Amino acid sequence: MHHIEIYGGNSALERVKILIQDVVLGHVPLPFHVDYIPLKAGIIFEDKSFILSAFPVSHRGTGCFGFVFEEKPHYPFNADKAIMLGIPNGPERRKLVEGKTIILNDGRMISPDDVLEPAIHGTKLVFIADVGETAELVDIAQDAHALVIEATYVNRDVKMARQFGHITAAEGATLAKMANVKNLYLTHLSRRYHSHEVLAEAQAIFPNTIVVNDLDRVQVTR
Repeated sequence: MHHIEIYGGNSALERVKILIQDVVLGHVPLPFHVDYIPLKAGIIFEDKSFILSAFPVSHRGTGCFGFVFEEKPHYPFNADKAIMLGIPNGPERRKLVEGKTIILNDGRMISPDDVLEPAIHGTKLVFIADVGETAELVDIAQDAHALVIEATYVNRDVKMARQFGHITAAEGATLAKMANVKNLYLTHLSRRYHSHEVLAEAQAIFPNTIVVNDLDRVQVTR
């Protein structure tokens, strides 16, 4: 039987389960199995080139998370060094690229550091929805190529933001500046503000800010 995995905090999973099973389907059996998996801080998924991880954020209640989507570092292979060291084309070079030490036919031991250039870090996207404070997010967002975060309030209503567990556009922009983010994308705007007001407040602190809407598409690159 096919199955689908849904990850979330415990309270979110309970709501999703009720929505799917009671509201949408009306207790009709699903044609596939659903796994409801509670989120924990740390790595959710990893392969040879990519890591998806979750981290806790401060909002109303517990079980709230943000996410980091990050390509693993790439270490360029220096072919000139390989030629100088007499490393033949083929599996020896592939093993070095994979980070493995090799031994040549003449007995010399060659390590990856002998032929690989310094790391080129991959593209990094940090996604944060509702959040009530940003002090602990600087290290997580550090050097991200894109940061997506809420901007429910503007700075004149910061007290209201605190009351309801949200942040202001200025606070999101300050986080982006402190973390050396490349581009900031603001979401979750309150209807009490025009998007131009939110954008102006953020851009005064962090110019590379864009206010995005549902279904907008952007390309995140280095």
